[in-house]
Amino acid sequence: MRYSLSIAALAAAGSAFAQSTIPAYGQCGGQSHTGSSLCVSGYHCNKANDWYSQCVPDSASSVSTSASKAPVSSSLTTVVPKPPVSTSKTGSTPKAVTTTAAAGSPFPTKSGTEFVIDGKQGYYAGTNSYWIGFLTNNSDVDLVMQHIASSGLKILRVWGFNDVTTVPSDGTVYFQSFANGEATINTGPNGLQRLDYVVKSAEAHGIKLIINFVNNWTDYGGMAAYFSYAGITSNAQWYNSTKAQTQYQKYIKAVVSRYIDSPAIFAWELANEPRCTGCDLSTLKTWVVNTSRYIKSIDARHMVTTGEEGFGPIPGDDDSYPYQLSAAGSNFTANCEVSTIDFCTYHLYPESWSVTPTLEWGTQYIKLHAKACSAVNKPCLLEEFGASNNCTIESSWQATALTATGTGADLFWQYGDTLSTGKTSQDGNTAYYGDALYSCLVTNHIKAIDSL
Repeated sequence: MRYSLSIAALAAAGSAFAQSTIPAYGQCGGQSHTGSSLCVSGYHCNKANDWYSQCVPDSASSVSTSASKAPVSSSLTTVVPKPPVSTSKTGSTPKAVTTTAAAGSPFPTKSGTEFVIDGKQGYYAGTNSYWIGFLTNNSDVDLVMQHIASSGLKILRVWGFNDVTTVPSDGTVYFQSFANGEATINTGPNGLQRLDYVVKSAEAHGIKLIINFVNNWTDYGGMAAYFSYAGITSNAQWYNSTKAQTQYQKYIKAVVSRYIDSPAIFAWELANEPRCTGCDLSTLKTWVVNTSRYIKSIDARHMVTTGEEGFGPIPGDDDSYPYQLSAAGSNFTANCEVSTIDFCTYHLYPESWSVTPTLEWGTQYIKLHAKACSAVNKPCLLEEFGASNNCTIESSWQATALTATGTGADLFWQYGDTLSTGKTSQDGNTAYYGDALYSCLVTNHIKAIDSL
C-alpha cells in the first residue's frame, strides 16, 4: 500500500507492541510512532523523513528507506508509512506453475509471460481499490465497476481482509474478529457478504479481481490483529506461529470457498506487501510455499500470487536499498520460482524508498523485474506504482512495462471515484474517474495497449 503526501501517517505495522530495543533496520521513530527509539548495539536511529526513522549501522551515514503507501481506514483518510526491505538471491531451479484452468475456460490464466482473460492473450491494465469491499451501498459498488469497465481496465485489486480486535457496534464492515481471545469469521451482512457483492458486480461487469487475505501493515487489522490471539508480538513471529497460521488458513478457506467457481477471480494473493523484518530469508519463502500449496489444494483453477514488492538482488541492479541483502527477509526471485506461484508481483515507489532519479530508477526497476520473470517464464505484474509527478512519470513507467517482455499487466495505485457519500480518499496517488490524471493513466494507456 502506499504513502500519502498530505495526511499524517500512523506507526508502521509490527510496532504496536513496543520493544525495549529495536532490531537492525527496524522502525525507531516517525510521526505517530509510539514504540521505542533505542536501537540494538551497533545501530543508531536515522531519520529518513517526518514519518519514518530506521535503525541503521553506526558506520552508515545515511540509508535509503521505504515509507510506502498504506490503505486508508474506515473513514477513508488514514495512511501508513512502510519500512524498506531488501532480500537475497537463491539458486533454485524454476518450476512449472500448477493452475489447471483449461483452454477455453472462463478462469483467467497465463501463457508464458502473458495473461489470458476471456480467452484473449495479451497485455492488460487495471487498478487498485482497497476500499470497495467495505462499502455498504450496492449502487456505489456497481458505479465503480461500471466506470472501471467502461474505461477499458480489466483487473481490479481489492482487500479481501478487514480484521478487528474489537467488534464494532455501529454496523461498520469487518471480515474477521479477534475479540476476547476468539477468532470469528464474519459471514454476515456487514462481513463477507459485502465482498460477495463486489464479486457479483465484478462478474456482471466483466472485471477480474485480485483478492488478498492479510495485510503486512496495521491498516484494517493486518498481521498485528492476530498477535494477542496467537500469543505473539511481531509480524516476524506471525509467519511461524502455528495458531496464527492455522487461523489464517481457515480464513483463506472461508474466502476461497465462497468464490471458487467465480470467473471474476483473477488471482488469490497471499498478503499485501509481505515482509519479515529480521527473519532468516527462508522464513518468508517457506510461508510462500506452504500457503500457496494450501490454496491450490482448495482451488486449482485460479491463479495464486504473493503480493510482494519485488525486493531483493536482481542481475544488473545498482545495489540501491531495495536490491540489498538486508532488512526484511523477502527475496523476489526465489518467491517467483515457487511452482505454486503463477505470476510474480512487484510495486514501485522510488520516492518512498529514497532512490533517485525517480523516473529513470523506476524505469530500470521495471526492466530488471520483467527480465527476471522472463527467466522463469512467468508474467510479472506491476501491481502498484506511484510518484509525485503522477502523469509524466507514471505514464512513462506504463509505456516501459507495456514494451518490457516479462511484464504482463500493470495496476496503478489508486482508483478514485465520487460515491453517494462523496469522493473517495486522495492519498497523493489517487486518479479520480474522469479527471485529467485519469485520462493520462487510463485513457491514453488503454489506447496504447489497443494499438499493439
